[in-house]
Amino acid sequence: MTANDAFELHSAMRRHGIPGVVTPVSPGNPDGVWLVVDAEGRDVTAHVRARVAMARGAQPERGFVIAH
Repeated sequence: MTANDAFELHSAMRRHGIPGVVTPVSPGNPDGVWLVVDAEGRDVTAHVRARVAMARGAQPERGFVIAH
């Protein structure tokens, strides 16, 4: 995941209350690959992405319901 992807994922995680820390794989290279780690330092990127996708899908859409 790129730095831009990491920023977007971090925002979604906070919006939906999903725990984890978004961090670069190589701290000296913020333009490199990023991942999400849990409190124990394990890579949980795939799990968090799935949770964010589910949370986004569960959000109500804006619009109107018109009865016929």
